[in-house]
Amino acid sequence: MNQSRQVAAAVDRANRLEAELEASSDTAIEGDALARAKSILHAWVDSVAAVVATPGVGRVVLVHEDGGESGISSPNLPMRLAPPVRWD
Repeated sequence: MNQSRQVAAAVDRANRLEAELEASSDTAIEGDALARAKSILHAWVDSVAAVVATPGVGRVVLVHEDGGESGISSPNLPMRLAPPVRWD
């Protein structure tokens, strides 16, 4: 499956899950909407003062400079953030 199809499939899956919860969602996949979302996300990430990654439960908690917390549920992000195992 090529990348654009993978992105389209992931967007569709996320929108269907939100619809099941009867929650509205905004989708940004290109152009100004995507550029705006990325700009906001970059500023949000830059405000992170601490990161708690818990691979065993698939969660990451970002602690922001103002003391606020943002939780991310992800099957792979916590593993990417966890330090590699060392046996020495």
